[in-house]
Amino acid sequence: MPDLLITGAAGKTGRAIIAALAGRGATVRALVRRQAQAAAVREAGAAEVVVADLRDHAALRRAAAGVDAIYHICPNMHPEEVVIGEGVIAAAQAAGLSHFVYHSVLHPQTEAMPHHWAKLRVEERLLAASLPFTILQPTAYMQNLLANWTKIQDEGRHATPYPASAAISLVDLADVAAVATRVLQEPGHAGAIYELAGPPLTQTAVAEALARHLGRPVAAAEIPLDDWEAAARRDGALSDYAVATLRQMFAYYARHGLEGNPFVLEALLGRPATTLAAFLARERP
Repeated sequence: MPDLLITGAAGKTGRAIIAALAGRGATVRALVRRQAQAAAVREAGAAEVVVADLRDHAALRRAAAGVDAIYHICPNMHPEEVVIGEGVIAAAQAAGLSHFVYHSVLHPQTEAMPHHWAKLRVEERLLAASLPFTILQPTAYMQNLLANWTKIQDEGRHATPYPASAAISLVDLADVAAVATRVLQEPGHAGAIYELAGPPLTQTAVAEALARHLGRPVAAAEIPLDDWEAAARRDGALSDYAVATLRQMFAYYARHGLEGNPFVLEALLGRPATTLAAFLARERP
C-alpha cells in the first residue's frame, strides 16, 4: 500500500517530489489528469497511478483511501484552485489521514496576484480543517529560466515582462523536493508554514550569472507587457485566465518584486540553498 498520495503529480513539481521520495524509499501513489501522463510519473518513481479529475470528489476519496498523507499540488494557474483545494481537504478528512502538506506559494497574502490569493484561501480552509498540516510556500523556480534557454544562448538576452531592476527570489526545485521529502518523512512539522526562497536577485544579476556561466555577454531586457500578452495569445498554450493572471503577476513584480529570505529553506535543508551558479552548472554544464 502506498505511503502517500501526490495530486497534480504530472507537472515538474510533482515529478521532482516523486523522484526525491522514491529515492528515500517511500511508496508513492500519483494522481494525474490524463492516462497519457501515467508513464512520466511512473518513470519518476511512482508505484501507483490514479487517473482522475481533481474536481471529482468521489475519485479523490478513492485516491486517498489507504494512504497516510497527501501532498497536494494544484495544477498551475488553475481558476478553480479553491474548489479543488476544498475537495482534496474533504477527501483527506474522510480518509482520516495523518498529514496534509499543501504546496502553496511565497507571499500568498498578495491579493494583486490572483493565483497567490487563491492559495491563501486554500490555506485558510486548511487551517480550519482539523487536519495535521504543513504548508510549503516556494518562490519562483530557477528551472523556469530553462524555458528560454535557446533564446538566452542565441540572442544573449535575458528577457522578462518586468524591469531589469525587479528583485525576485528564486529557488531550485531540487531544494523544494528535498524539503518536501523531509517534511513528509519525519515528525515535528505539523502546524508549520515554511517559506522556501533564495536571496533576491535583480534581473541584471540573473543576466550576469548567465553571462558568467556561458562565458559571453548576456543582457537583461524588459519585454513590454502588451507585447508579452500578444505573444502568449498567439502561442495559445495558456488559457485566458492564465494570461490575465500572469499579466497581473508581472505588473506586481514590476512594482514590488518578490523578495524572500533563505533562512528557513537552509535550516530545513541543513545546508546552504543552491545558488543560481550551481544550478546552471548542474543543469547546463
